[in-house]
Amino acid sequence: MVYSYAQLEQWDKQYVWHPFTQMKQYVNERPLIIERGKGSYLYDVNGRRYLDGYASLWVNVHGHNDPELNAALSEQLEKIAHSTLLGSANVPSILLAKRLLEYWPHMSKVFYSDTGAAAVEIALKIAYQYWKNLDPVRYATKNKFVSLKEAYHGDTVGAVSVGGMETFHRIFAPLLFERIEVPAPYVYRMEEYGSEQDVVRHCLNELERVLASQHEHIAAVIVEPLVQGAAGIIVHPRGFLKGVEALCRQYGTLLICDEVAVGFGRTGTMFACEQEEVAPDLVCLGKGITGGYLPLAATLVTEKVYAAFLGNVEEDKTFYHGHTYTGNQLSCSVALKNIELIETRGLLDDVQRKARRLAGWLERLYDIPIVGDIRQKGLMCGIEIVKNRRTKEVFPRAAMLEHRIILEARRRGLVIRPLGPVLTFIPVLAMSEAEMEEAVRILYDSIVCLYEQARAEFG
Repeated sequence: MVYSYAQLEQWDKQYVWHPFTQMKQYVNERPLIIERGKGSYLYDVNGRRYLDGYASLWVNVHGHNDPELNAALSEQLEKIAHSTLLGSANVPSILLAKRLLEYWPHMSKVFYSDTGAAAVEIALKIAYQYWKNLDPVRYATKNKFVSLKEAYHGDTVGAVSVGGMETFHRIFAPLLFERIEVPAPYVYRMEEYGSEQDVVRHCLNELERVLASQHEHIAAVIVEPLVQGAAGIIVHPRGFLKGVEALCRQYGTLLICDEVAVGFGRTGTMFACEQEEVAPDLVCLGKGITGGYLPLAATLVTEKVYAAFLGNVEEDKTFYHGHTYTGNQLSCSVALKNIELIETRGLLDDVQRKARRLAGWLERLYDIPIVGDIRQKGLMCGIEIVKNRRTKEVFPRAAMLEHRIILEARRRGLVIRPLGPVLTFIPVLAMSEAEMEEAVRILYDSIVCLYEQARAEFG
């Protein structure tokens, strides 16, 4: 049955509560209702196409409706869709764990889940229980976590507890466990500390101060390696991640790297930690793991961490965690094919080449006076919109200027989203250079359009 746009719009507004969306505002706008996708494009129910400049929430790798991913999914569907991993195994989850650990040779085991937030939640619980399993008396107070200012690790209660984004997290403060915040190297807004490397030194000094005084109480430090995505694509200068690792080793605390957003080629290497040769104790994977097809996430741990959970039944060292669809066969099958295609299609070299071209195209955006900063790592881009370049003051939140820019971009055929005052461009990794250049042109024209409006409104 074919439904009209009007009917779908009515039901959408009547029945659906959208994530990270103020519904009072949403019901007064015409929603984008996607019906299908092909390559770098999304198509709405009216047949209009849009470049997917958000990679459908940063997950799409090879493009929509990829024939080889479709075939892998169909082939597995002919065998079985799902059986539990509790007390039994399945073929795709075994093969995928083996493939993932080939990229992380210092790791030992893979624990599956369904979302990046769950992967983080699992990592936090493992890190906490690790110390209790080693010695519940000696490590009785080792139950705090350190994370960065403006950190974002997901939306479950544990993941929110280690988050540092006031807008998203403050309302839940009474529900959260204790976290210790240290500064993140947000170079654009830390000019008072000096150069990029001066900012790095300041942030590492602050982390060391915390670890030196409280390491007996700290279970783990958790970081988003190289890029803090939800904070507005804050790109960390070289050396920061390696410095964090060194301090964790020096003060005997675990290191959790949240690669959910940056993994699977997004920053130009398969995983971000590779770029500084960092070997965390736990790593969280998600988003691009299935190429944007199905929900899947994984938490990888070292043998040292895993071994702490081995014991006799009566010792209660078991990790009591899991969910119904852990290690689902459909998700693991398409993830296996995704990794194979990344390798056989030379996607990583492709991303590095396109990232260099993209940097040149983005530079033109500085011609627009309200563009304050452009940040890029691989194919993760953030454009910070400011009212005043000199003071870096942003526009009033109520003006919703960034939201109006994305609506203008949509009107012109590009789907993107803002993060506060930052416009994000996170394209499908396989997006062609011509498509990417067109996306930046639309972005430029859309910002110019709203700049003219802003001049009229704010002078």
